[in-house]
Amino acid sequence: MAPGLRDLPRRGLWLLLAHHVFMVTACRNPDYGTVIHNLCFSHFQKNMDAIGKTLWCDWEKTIESYWELTHCTKYVAHSTGCFWPNPEVDKFFIRIHHLYFSQCPVSGRALQDPPNSVLCPFIMLPITVTLLMTALVVWRSKHTEGIV
Repeated sequence: MAPGLRDLPRRGLWLLLAHHVFMVTACRNPDYGTVIHNLCFSHFQKNMDAIGKTLWCDWEKTIESYWELTHCTKYVAHSTGCFWPNPEVDKFFIRIHHLYFSQCPVSGRALQDPPNSVLCPFIMLPITVTLLMTALVVWRSKHTEGIV
């Protein structure tokens, strides 16, 4: 057998497998992206507008809307004969994350300083104790009489 033809069956098998993988992960419905945008995204957008931009990073506030969005994309995929997840859904969720969650910290909720009524005692107490202990040491070092 010629050297170039020896690997032909193996290459043909890879092409056959690649075709099946593509057919399983692809969605043949050209309107799938439009449907999930019009149906799922519009509902998610209304929910997120109702939550308010300041709370978008609070997972407890957004988890229900996010779950509904995920469920909607699954429902549309199954209704149109597409597999879920698929590349179109991946691109859709990347856009969602870019629009709504790109400014969120990794830990979830944006960290803020506590109110001054909590913060001031935690700052002033160690400073006061340090100054009092320093004054006590200085006073005791000057008044050594009566100490054994």
